[in-house]
Amino acid sequence: MLGFIAGAAAGALAGVLFAPEKGSKTRKGISKKVKSASKDILENLNEQVDKLKEQVNDAVKDMREKTKEAEEKVKEKIKKEATA
Repeated sequence: MLGFIAGAAAGALAGVLFAPEKGSKTRKGISKKVKSASKDILENLNEQVDKLKEQVNDAVKDMREKTKEAEEKVKEKIKKEATA
């Protein structure tokens, strides 16, 4: 996804650079395109970070549950062996 955005930004920048306009218009166009691409990249990056945080939180929750289950099984086994 990031490569797609970077490619689109590069294509837009090339289009602006090769357009037959005044230098000031070209610079304004480049500035707008860079700001737009930067915003898109930042939004995409934030989405990816949020997804990663969610995945890590889910993995931690699962590990805690599995650890608790294993602890309970060990306690049960110890009780059984102590009473036997």
